[in-house]
Amino acid sequence: MLRNFGTFGKQISRARLLSTLTLIEHGNGAALPGSLSALAAAKQLGGPVTALIAGSEGSQVAQQIAKVDGVEKVLVAGNEVYNHSMPETTSALLVDVVKAGNFTHVVAPSSAFGRAVVPRAAALLDVQPVTDVIKIEGEDTFVRPIFAGNALSTVKSTDAIKVLTVRGTAFDAATEGSGSAAVEDAVDPKPAPQSEWVSEQIVKSERPDLGTADRVVSGGRGLKSKEQFEAVMYPFADAVGAAVGASRAAVDSGFADNSLQVGQTGKVVAPELYVAVGISGAIQHLAGMKDSKVIAAINKDADAPIFHVADVGLVADLFEAVPELTNKLK
Repeated sequence: MLRNFGTFGKQISRARLLSTLTLIEHGNGAALPGSLSALAAAKQLGGPVTALIAGSEGSQVAQQIAKVDGVEKVLVAGNEVYNHSMPETTSALLVDVVKAGNFTHVVAPSSAFGRAVVPRAAALLDVQPVTDVIKIEGEDTFVRPIFAGNALSTVKSTDAIKVLTVRGTAFDAATEGSGSAAVEDAVDPKPAPQSEWVSEQIVKSERPDLGTADRVVSGGRGLKSKEQFEAVMYPFADAVGAAVGASRAAVDSGFADNSLQVGQTGKVVAPELYVAVGISGAIQHLAGMKDSKVIAAINKDADAPIFHVADVGLVADLFEAVPELTNKLK
């Protein structure tokens, strides 16, 4: 006897067929915040969520991810060839796992790691990736910013496998709960490395990480020199308990390291408080910080574009105002 369950039955059928693989970026034995946001986005798609962890630290990270509510399974490829997240080998692994598990969706963080791996994997799968997603509207419909964030594009993918990178600041990070996902070995193609890891230079700081800090103070070209940037911004950041950022103009002028750049070609941040010091407010910079909860601006130019997006503005000489604020905060 045939039964027609109507729309509800179709929704159940789609949910059973839909399955999502989330690529986890990790470091120092723990998943990075962007990956936890990617898991949150994956859960919004519906259907079972599987996490993929690559590298010799995989088993340790798997214990953390297995506790996240909504994660059904954790796949681990513990091969050392995946250490340092080289995109050539990681993309080969990702493709094999997708094919072996018949996944309909792949989600990765929109970080340097995700932007390196996902396009390669999508090309090998012969699909079009949808990058920098900020909203999930359905299993095949996604919203992403375009034109430096001045417009939003709603994209509907007809590919059999939807491959996404998601902006971490747009999704609340998934947290460890009462989950108890099964941890299994992933299909490992054991790809031959096409490049060699030589070395890395890690900038260590006692200040909060720029990408995840609740408070960020950023300096621009108005600080005039590297020495003045450091003399003004670092004590201010310490007094506020904030991470330090910089505009592209400041980075290009050599005032700050490029790892501190906030903007379209830098980091995208959305802290509770963002203080822009000596930053005019070019479109490219606004694209990286306009989702901040409270934006404060300090600039001597009352007509600076930054004041159009600022919740609080102070028209003053930053070399007088910021040290005074720093002293009062201390």
